[in-house]
Amino acid sequence: MKTNVNIGYLVFLSFVAALGGFLFGYDTAVISGTIAQVTALFHLDALQQGWYVGCALIGSIAGVLLAGVLSDRFGRKLTMILSAVLFSTSAIGCAVCTDFDELVLYRIIGGVGIGVVSIISPLYISEVSVAQYRGRLVSLYQLAVTVGFLGAYLVNFQLLGYSESHVASGTGLFEKLFISEVWRGMLGMETLPALLFFAVIFFIPESPRWLILKGREERGLRILQRIYNSGEEAMIQMNETKSVIVSEVRSEWVLLLQPGILKAVIIGVAIAMLGQFMGVNAVLYYGPSIFEGAGLSGGDSLLYQVLVGLVNTLTTVLALVIIDRVGRKKLVYYGVSGMILSLVLIGFYFIAGKSWGISSLFLLVFFLSYVFCCAVSICAVIFVLLSEMYPTKVRGLAMSMAGFSLWIGTYLIGQLTPWMLQNLTPAGTFFLFAAMCVPYMLIVWKLVPETTGKSLEEIERYWTRMK
Repeated sequence: MKTNVNIGYLVFLSFVAALGGFLFGYDTAVISGTIAQVTALFHLDALQQGWYVGCALIGSIAGVLLAGVLSDRFGRKLTMILSAVLFSTSAIGCAVCTDFDELVLYRIIGGVGIGVVSIISPLYISEVSVAQYRGRLVSLYQLAVTVGFLGAYLVNFQLLGYSESHVASGTGLFEKLFISEVWRGMLGMETLPALLFFAVIFFIPESPRWLILKGREERGLRILQRIYNSGEEAMIQMNETKSVIVSEVRSEWVLLLQPGILKAVIIGVAIAMLGQFMGVNAVLYYGPSIFEGAGLSGGDSLLYQVLVGLVNTLTTVLALVIIDRVGRKKLVYYGVSGMILSLVLIGFYFIAGKSWGISSLFLLVFFLSYVFCCAVSICAVIFVLLSEMYPTKVRGLAMSMAGFSLWIGTYLIGQLTPWMLQNLTPAGTFFLFAAMCVPYMLIVWKLVPETTGKSLEEIERYWTRMK
């Protein structure tokens, strides 16, 4: 049922929370332009290179474990403020670090910020949204992530071009950041959006559902009234949320063991982890290295990565527009099918591309096709599904469990991709990614309900009725 909601206010709240997604994307993608420089400066081997990429993901794993506990106890808003502080500390520390160990430490701190915001930002958006707009508004978070990717690729490309066209005239900080060791500038530029995120969080309210859960019904009702533009609608929504919460009389951990809720948690964990073994983060982290391995120069490989980021962003805009019309599951069916085809074509290019004289532009087309299919399906859907699937009382905790599995998978891909490219060959690596798409699609087909257009309370009742 459509209501007379204050859509402008909802968009504002969602936009502020989604800035955390921009930082997630920037922090994740900026590493791709620094790998070659950091590897050469610190003389890293393949496993050390994987550790440089993967160390932030260790922080992300810690972050998702903390996120649910912190947000359920102290609120969604305060937890987002904490993530902004972590991002700022990481960016400044990486820019001025004195050795590889310090660089790793500050990357881990930033990783904790990524882990926290990857849970709390979509969770907050989901809890302030209304059913008919929730898919699009939560997808704003994923759009912000992809804009963060694109921003990082553009910053890397521009700063590399600047450093290559200038000669350091001294040993000052500016020359070190932007000319002689430009990777520092790439990592340090995250400071600006991190400080912006920190500032604007103070202009949004706490999640009304969290306030109601904590017994602060008057504050929660005021926020709901502003969202729904109606005291009556706000009261209906508050009573519905209270009726669901009241029925949850046991502790959070015991609730997780209820048959229906346990099934939802297991499904969320499975799709979160499997999604990382379908290749998306290998492309985002190691895209320039993969393109260079195909015979491109460093500058061309970064330009190709900018194109990857641009397609990722534009496709996410498309997904944002259609996700509440097409539905979550259909997007997965169409998108993952296209991912499989694209990954197989990439694998065959690495087998026969050079011997057949096929231009590297075909490799770019295959990569862009893969990114399009991925962005319009699993990337757009995963955070929407995870933010919808769980009861209010355990939502932070359950999302942390799913997020934990997601970051375990992401860490393994970040750590092992250099080894796989070296030992399985690029072709074998991409064929493996294609094979991992199959169980993902089967799980969504057989086990995940369509949640499009349903309220969070309706989705919750679906799982709790299950035996």
